[in-house]
Amino acid sequence: MTYKSILLDQITACYNDKSWFIPLEEVLIDLTVEEATTGNKQTIWSIVNHLIYWNEKWLERFRTEEFEMKKTISNEETFYLDLDQINESGWKETLERLRNVFDSWRTALEESDESKFTKILPEYFNAPWWGVVSNLCIHNAYHIGQIMLIKKQIRIK
Repeated sequence: MTYKSILLDQITACYNDKSWFIPLEEVLIDLTVEEATTGNKQTIWSIVNHLIYWNEKWLERFRTEEFEMKKTISNEETFYLDLDQINESGWKETLERLRNVFDSWRTALEESDESKFTKILPEYFNAPWWGVVSNLCIHNAYHIGQIMLIKKQIRIK
């Protein structure tokens, strides 16, 4: 068992491999635009935007190994939902972007040399890449559970 194989398993389980929990792709597949935007402060769509933001940000850092820690956007802003995009086309584009970032993560992990995963990131608490990517997967899993709960609450009403 290698870091690469474990991380590939984790990222795949989060998006489209049913294992301990229902993967994100399956949770979202039958969701309507109305359901995706139902809620108060956070909606399913806004949480998906948050996941896209952080997965894209960490993927860019993983690929380039450039690590800029300046805050250009607050975490709260990562949940932003553009009201002009709330339609079927906008939802499909969001789902496609989500699929692309998970596919890109799998490709990046598959193409990486095993030694990359033990590289320490002094800029990020001296964490190794395997730990950073593993924690990103935990972050994804947390929000997948949140999305599933919101979906169940919407459909019970």
